[in-house]
Amino acid sequence: MDRPRIIGIGNPSRCDDGVGPWLAAQLAGRLGPQAQVLTLGNDGLSLLDAFRGAQEVLLLDAVQSGAPAGTVHRLDAAAAPLPPDWLRCSTHLLGASEAVVLARALGDLPEKLMVYGIEGAEFGLGEGLSTPVAVAAAALVEEIICQYTQASHA
Repeated sequence: MDRPRIIGIGNPSRCDDGVGPWLAAQLAGRLGPQAQVLTLGNDGLSLLDAFRGAQEVLLLDAVQSGAPAGTVHRLDAAAAPLPPDWLRCSTHLLGASEAVVLARALGDLPEKLMVYGIEGAEFGLGEGLSTPVAVAAAALVEEIICQYTQASHA
């Protein structure tokens, strides 16, 4: 079976919108050969390219749904559509929700597509994550590492 593809998307120059790239950077250094880790910026079309040929994808991004900042949302996007309002303040040219819909229509949706979205608080210009997002992101890194290191020993 192919290695899972972990994709962090977002813009690190827009505060919490940078949580996807931050997560990807942390995971790339710690997962080694167990997963292929990619970082994508604002171009949702590149997300479609990243889906192609992948059997298992873990997508990491900031969301804005109205939940408390730092809330970690988990959704099996291969089984259910992403809520379109998650990324209503996104800086992405083509958001993750639209990319998933388009990939499904094109037959390029990975067999397994898990989305982890961390509820953001600040999306203005600036670098660094807000405190609740940073805390949630650090915990999510540990959860994902545990998940993939246990899977490789199973």
